[in-house]
Order: sequence, then structure tokens, then C-alpha cells
Amino acid sequence: MEMSENPNGSLSRIELLSDLTDAERDDLVQQCSWRHYSSQEQIIDRQSETTDIFFIAEGRVRVVNYSLSGREITFDDLGQDQHFGELAAIDGEPRSAGVMALTNCLVASLSQERFRALLEKHPKLALRFMKGMANIVRNATDRIMDLSTLAANNRVQAELLRQARKFSDDEMSAVIKPIPVHGDIASRVSTTRETVARVLNDLARQGIVERRKDSLVINDMEQLSDMVEEVRGE
Repeated sequence: MEMSENPNGSLSRIELLSDLTDAERDDLVQQCSWRHYSSQEQIIDRQSETTDIFFIAEGRVRVVNYSLSGREITFDDLGQDQHFGELAAIDGEPRSAGVMALTNCLVASLSQERFRALLEKHPKLALRFMKGMANIVRNATDRIMDLSTLAANNRVQAELLRQARKFSDDEMSAVIKPIPVHGDIASRVSTTRETVARVLNDLARQGIVERRKDSLVINDMEQLSDMVEEVRGE
């Protein structure tokens, strides 16, 4: 980890801050602490008592937890237009998950006090923040239902559909990049790499998915959605 007072970093792409003027974002750049992280380096430890919110200026990170046996449980991957650490910044409680760098990253952190002042001063930003929190709750509810009601193979299908929707413009097809790693999918849906491989092979034989060198193509999102909705009873 390398700390920098003058990182030449920018917050112009951070979605949460899109309602700020250029001058306000430039001022926020100076209020933040900036750090470079190497790939696989820990950024936040679960249960740590830090309360800053973090903005990803460059790179990608993963939000994770670990079971008592040491098995990794992946919650989400975030890119350079996103933020993390908002729960502790709001309630001051210990961190509920860990965050590690997936690639080399440049991350800005803003203190809880300054972040709360930012929310109070900018109602549009506060509303955007609340919508983001609502989306986190909805996604968590969906995942809890999937884990409670779906068989392992159906959970893999649901996760593929969830990822595909992030990369689709028309809800008909999608190109997921980089290609999902079997172990990553398994950690998201609480199953094994072997189960993920078997489901992907079955979907490939049906022509629903297609593996390429650097991506996974979902050729028929509608059929994949029908498979998931059938077992959900929707």
C-alpha cells in the first residue's frame, strides 16, 4: 500500500458524486486521503472500527467475508465508478465485510464527519445515496431467497443471469467480461466449482451460453430467465 497526498486522482467518474459541480468535486479531492493498493491487497478488514467511505478512482475491488472454516464468500465486485464502506460511515458500527483489491487500485477515503456533512449539504446526492442503499437491500433479499429456496444448480443459473443483466443493453444477450471464474461464482452462491462447471457445460450444450477466450456470452437471456423463474415460482 502506498499513501499519497497528491495522487493526481480524480473523482469525476464516481456515480454517487455526479450531481456535484466540478469545483465541488475538486474540493472533495483535497479533503480525501488517497492510497494505492496492489492486486490482492486488503483494503478493509471485517470488524475493523474505521468509519471512512471509500471511492474507487482506478481499479476493481471485491467485497468478501469468510466462514469459520476459511471459505471465501463473495458479496460483490466494484469498479472505478463506485464506492464502498457506506454502512460504517452512516452508523459508526464495525465493518460488516472485508474489501480486497482485485487489481492495482487508487482509492480515496473520506472521513465519516465530512461524508455526513456532504449528505446534509446536497439533497440530490443524499437521495442518490439512499437509492443505492435500497438497491443493496433488494439485492441482499433476492440472494437470501435464492440461498433458502433454490437448489445449487439453479443458484448458479440465477447468478449468471444477475451478472448478465449488468452487461446487457437489450435484455436478450450479454457479454460478461472478464470471463467469470468458477471459484468466484461458487463463492457467491455457496456451492462448489464442480457444480458451476457442470451447470455451465449444460447451458453450453443447450446454446444458452458460449465460452470465448476472454468472455462468457449469454446468447439467450430470456431462456435463462425462464429457467430461473420456473423454479422460483414467478
